Amino acid sequence: MRCLKILSGCCAILVAMPGGASAADAADVAAPLRTLRAVGNDGSNSEAAAAAWDALSQQPASQLPVMLRALDDAGPIAANWIRGAIDAVAAREIEQPGGLPIAELEAIVVDRTHQPRARRIAFEWLTRADTTAADRLVPNMLDDPGLEFRRDAVARILSSAEKIPADNPRDQRLALYRQALNGARDEDQIKTIAERLAGLGQTVDLAQHFGFLRDWQVIGPFDNADRQGFAAVFPPEEKIDLKATYAGKDPNRMVQWTELRSREEYGKVDLNPLYDNAKQAVAYAWTEFRSSSAQDLELRLSCKNAWKVWLNGELLFEREEYHRGTQFDQYQLKAHMRPGSNEILVKVCQNEETQPWTVEWQFQLRVCDALGTAVYSQPVTGDRNE
Repeated sequence: MRCLKILSGCCAILVAMPGGASAADAADVAAPLRTLRAVGNDGSNSEAAAAAWDALSQQPASQLPVMLRALDDAGPIAANWIRGAIDAVAAREIEQPGGLPIAELEAIVVDRTHQPRARRIAFEWLTRADTTAADRLVPNMLDDPGLEFRRDAVARILSSAEKIPADNPRDQRLALYRQALNGARDEDQIKTIAERLAGLGQTVDLAQHFGFLRDWQVIGPFDNADRQGFAAVFPPEEKIDLKATYAGKDPNRMVQWTELRSREEYGKVDLNPLYDNAKQAVAYAWTEFRSSSAQDLELRLSCKNAWKVWLNGELLFEREEYHRGTQFDQYQLKAHMRPGSNEILVKVCQNEETQPWTVEWQFQLRVCDALGTAVYSQPVTGDRNE
């Protein structure tokens, strides 16, 4: 704790300041933080940012907790400025007598009310200043709201499982892998865990684990000549009637809804087998998600084709781009689910290109929370159109 000397008449009064900070320090840090937090995501108010960053980066180590807490509700660009100043202060002060305020940094790390980015920065500097901190903190982070912390905790469990001798009872490894699976949210770690469990005779249904939607009603093909189908409004966009038939890409051939259940490991919905590898075509996929309550979730989509996604008749997002690369959780769409039935409609367009790498006409879609934890639809009973 640092003391502030205040002169009052002929007497000097010592006032204790929390965290080793002086009143002058607090004043010095508040102004530049206000300036940096005012920097908009569009770059507005950035003219004064350089001077504010310079002032902030000269602060003592005692002000690091204040700077870290300022990240909680800072915008992305403002956070970058503040992060740079934090790193400058920490890099300089860690080499000085007294070093970094370890207790205060640890308090921020363990306080889950702070934003994960602030806690992670505090953790990175804490573990450089205190080499015992990771062993003390990481084992308690398997359910952490910060994905990086979860990843660290899962990695430690996997390492522990790998160190168990092969001739030991398999139950020890099974228990650790199951524990890791419950905490993991990153695809690569989950795949590794699934492989280890398979080696011990237990199968993980990855499509179920991730929350991929596998049961769909699909209809097509409609026309996408000259790529006009992406903007065109075909009947499924106006009304979902699973018993209806419509004129399709071939005006002399009616199309109707067909049940399609994906049996792919990651819930891939492949349209080619149904529609004979059609080109210049549009198809729709519809499903119902029954939510246990009103809740804000995410629809996470992977798709190489042009697509649109609607939730309860509202267009969530669209992307008119063909045959780009795809990856797990490629697009993350915010989705407010109402209690009970929620209708999800996906439009997937195929263009005219014929090279082998343009053949794929498919998508994957899962429902999860902001951390990537699968959220499952409640059981459906009865026929929707009865």
